[in-house]
Amino acid sequence: MLVLNNMPNISAETDCGGDIDSILKECGKFIQKKGSKIPPSPKCCGTLKSVDFTCLCGALTITPEVGDLIDGEKTIYVAIACGLHIPKVGTKCGPHYSIPSSPSPSPPKA
Repeated sequence: MLVLNNMPNISAETDCGGDIDSILKECGKFIQKKGSKIPPSPKCCGTLKSVDFTCLCGALTITPEVGDLIDGEKTIYVAIACGLHIPKVGTKCGPHYSIPSSPSPSPPKA
């Protein structure tokens, strides 16, 4: 589980329309930097339904502590796998990732 409880600039509720604690609890293992891309669980997808991803990517970009733990590419991968709207091409999602012209929508083959 990804834990960000004592990090600066992280609040339980985000301006992006989601509950950060719930997002991290249900989706942390799918969006953390370590490990490979894995398809998100139905609970993770359900938690993300109310999140504004452009806003969330912006929050990852301006909060280096979070950006160092959460992988922007995996975050977009999860959004696509959950059938959510993703930010426009070129939008930064975390300090080290920008949305490419054709992000990979399909989960890896098992």
